[in-house]
Amino acid sequence: MSDRINTLDELLSDPLVLLVMERDRVRPEQVRLLLERARRPAVDAVPPAHVVAKSCMQQWLGR
Repeated sequence: MSDRINTLDELLSDPLVLLVMERDRVRPEQVRLLLERARRPAVDAVPPAHVVAKSCMQQWLGR
């Protein structure tokens, strides 16, 4: 086993990865799009509930 880190291009051209993706009906373009979306920061994202609750409690308690 190698400690080398593969690039996305290398992973998406690996025959075994391609076989699994084909079985799951996933195309390399879909994986690239998903990763690109995940990399971009969400502009209008709602914070997690615990963050909202903490903020509300701090405002309510005047801290």
